[in-house]
Amino acid sequence: MRTLSLLAVGILALSASGLAVGMGLRGAKTAKLVVGTFNATTASQTSMRSCTTQDGKTIVVSHGKYTGMASGDPDFTGPITVYTTSTINTTDGAGVVSGTLHIDVASSRDTNAHFDAVYDHGNIAGLARGHAHVPYVDLLANLSAGFSTTGGLANGKLGGGAGPGSAVELGPTRCVPNHPLTEKSAARGTVSAVSPTATITVAGLTCAVPPSLATKVGTFKVGDRAEIHCALTSGTNTLVSISRLRHR
Repeated sequence: MRTLSLLAVGILALSASGLAVGMGLRGAKTAKLVVGTFNATTASQTSMRSCTTQDGKTIVVSHGKYTGMASGDPDFTGPITVYTTSTINTTDGAGVVSGTLHIDVASSRDTNAHFDAVYDHGNIAGLARGHAHVPYVDLLANLSAGFSTTGGLANGKLGGGAGPGSAVELGPTRCVPNHPLTEKSAARGTVSAVSPTATITVAGLTCAVPPSLATKVGTFKVGDRAEIHCALTSGTNTLVSISRLRHR
């Protein structure tokens, strides 16, 4: 499928009998084929969050901004900025990617489009819809590219022989955020053992002292009263915070 550039809103009319295009439609002036390529692989403002579905699949939702260069027909030539939102099942390599693209065209008004695409094992293929020479030229283009959250969009095409693409079904599921569960503990009472570079024991709870807290732990001695909070880190119960309690 190639890119279709139109000079009037409404030149494509959906009728009961199908898609009707013809001379004499109100406002119709011209149509021409255009093609462009792009790379937007400089990533910034990226974010990701993930969860695991009830059937054990990992779902990653990401947002990103990517910049680079586009070339081809004049409306597709210039610096390009792409914003994306993606939802990808990384276990099976399938998902969807949507977003907007902006091409800073030097000799005319800029080209802008929104796109929706199917993600299939590192590649996307879909449809971009927008405009150039605002507000006179409408744009409808097939879009394809390699895609990753960290690497952006590579070897992108607007028209000009994009692959046939894939199809994906989206359905509801229960998804649990992939936040590591941290085992925490706390104690208030008398310090029964303390070594600023090793461990501290308060009310029977012993925690390893990290270097960042060694100086503060060094102000405590056996018999002092303290409140400590610890967390299990790499299998070791490690001190997170310590504060002094007044003697009663």
